[in-house]
Amino acid sequence: MPPAPAPTHDVASDGSLCLPFVRDLGVSGASISVVGFGGRQSSICSSGAFAARADALQFDLGEGPRWEALSSRTPVLCPDLTGSENTSWPIFLAAARELGVHAVFSFPMLMGAALVGVVDLYSVATVTSDPAFVAQAKLLTGRVASAAVQKALHSAEDHRSDESILAPSLRREVHQATGMIISQLDVSASEAFSRLQGYAFATGATLQDVAHKVVARTIDFARLPD
Repeated sequence: MPPAPAPTHDVASDGSLCLPFVRDLGVSGASISVVGFGGRQSSICSSGAFAARADALQFDLGEGPRWEALSSRTPVLCPDLTGSENTSWPIFLAAARELGVHAVFSFPMLMGAALVGVVDLYSVATVTSDPAFVAQAKLLTGRVASAAVQKALHSAEDHRSDESILAPSLRREVHQATGMIISQLDVSASEAFSRLQGYAFATGATLQDVAHKVVARTIDFARLPD
């Protein structure tokens, strides 16, 4: 596998969700994948060709830091692959080096208690993953979670979970559920609706089904595990 071109900032026009990671953290590329009910995963965004190829390695091989981050729900930090002898994903390690990846970081993407995906960062140089770097990466990951889920929902073949096509009575129930989540979590309306979407996506339910359960008080977002 020939090494991929390694630009310092690898940003494609369709990778706007990834742009803040490349811009603010100085990595060479970023990708975002979402995971739904049953562990189904799909890549929704990459900053460019370099990140897309590195991202494809993890999907194709079925191993790598992304899978570890999903399993542990904690960040996986690999600031220097050149000297690493990681035995958890040796095939990915060798392939990533061949591709020109010298550092990789995987951050689980959460919406409340729901694990909705992973942000992967790739660099052609070793990176100092100090506390400031990790904190900023976590902050950016939290900021893109809602948009990533919405992009996945809108690109899915089944659009039943899109609020815009719900019947009026169902829209009212979604609004009512959003209001209840605002009260339960003391958050804004936008954040409450994002939590509702995230829970629906992560559990494989439709938006209206989750809203109905919230209104019926069989789901209380304040009681969901952190």
